[in-house]
Amino acid sequence: MNMSNSNEPALFSRGFTQNPYPAYDKLRGQDPIHQVRFPDGQLGWLVTRYEDATTVLKDTRFIKDYSKLFGGSMDQMSVFTQNMLFSDPPDHKRLRGLAQKAFTPKMIAGMRNRIQEITDELLDALADRNEINLIDEFAFPLPIIVICEILGVPSEDRNKFRLWSNSLIEGTSGEIGVSVYEHMTQFIQYLGQWFAKVREQPGDDLISQLIIAEDEGDRLTEKELYGVVSLLIIAGHETTVNLIGNSVLALLAFPEQQQLLRDQPELVGQAIEEALRFNGPVEFSTSRWASEDLDLSGKRIRRGDLVVVALNASNHDPEKFTDPAIFDIQREKSPHLAFGMGIHFCLGAPLARLEGEIALNSILERFPEMVLSVDESELEWRSGMIVRGVKEIPLSVY
Repeated sequence: MNMSNSNEPALFSRGFTQNPYPAYDKLRGQDPIHQVRFPDGQLGWLVTRYEDATTVLKDTRFIKDYSKLFGGSMDQMSVFTQNMLFSDPPDHKRLRGLAQKAFTPKMIAGMRNRIQEITDELLDALADRNEINLIDEFAFPLPIIVICEILGVPSEDRNKFRLWSNSLIEGTSGEIGVSVYEHMTQFIQYLGQWFAKVREQPGDDLISQLIIAEDEGDRLTEKELYGVVSLLIIAGHETTVNLIGNSVLALLAFPEQQQLLRDQPELVGQAIEEALRFNGPVEFSTSRWASEDLDLSGKRIRRGDLVVVALNASNHDPEKFTDPAIFDIQREKSPHLAFGMGIHFCLGAPLARLEGEIALNSILERFPEMVLSVDESELEWRSGMIVRGVKEIPLSVY
């Protein structure tokens, strides 16, 4: 479907994954609410304009719970969807409220020193090196250690979480093989064993709170517990891994902005906001379905139609952002959609921002010079319909 005419960009191809922005620009100009066959085989609408994106993200007629329209669960990955990201009110408020306790501004602010400690330890281990892999040796371990400490799971299991998380994300590309289901089964078994330990000996961590907590008389069901914890483990590190990686790539591509941040490290908050807008770590919104027939900027959307927002396309809409292809850390306050909008706004956004700020300033302080060890065209972007990030960032540092 996505090759229905010769002018239409080859969506979801390898070239698109490497650099989707020319395709987004073309779609935004020609057909901003575009019907397409997604990689998993579903037919739906892809939204690329900022104004339309905010409508979809906020309008309660676009729902997240597939079963309300079609009954049953959508697929074998449904054990991972019993959480606030895939639910609608009133379930959404209850599920989000239980998890929110670990992500209050006060709780996040209190973690600054610990995040800086972990950052320093990781960078200390690279002190005598001239060649590093930023993802493997820094951008991945930092947020996974942080989220493991919040949840109370052993950080030594972080490589397992990475394997399981990658499988789930790659499964969104429509290529769900045996290994994906094996990894899902392993993840579920791991969580089940961990929940059993916590029930016997609860601590002060978030999983203990979720297992024993009652919020206005509402406990999590067993399926909801799996869903919420798996979301926190996966989303709790994936967003930040790619935020750190994409931020560094942007600074390498715009050396004058890198120098500006080196000279004025107090601009790091603005730098992270611009990195989120410029090449955000989450490529697409999770799926929504129209709960009734409706019109969206002249397109007739039927009840049951799948609608997906291209978040990064919306963040490059020239009607909203001046010179969107320019990375400018002094850009005025950015209303970007990198963390979504409305009731599903990312729960962990304050944590991701704090980790990103600490990571970026610490990297620049430790490495007065850094350059890519390979040509930018050789970087391999991750597949799937969720994250935008590269698998490796080999750097020469001095």
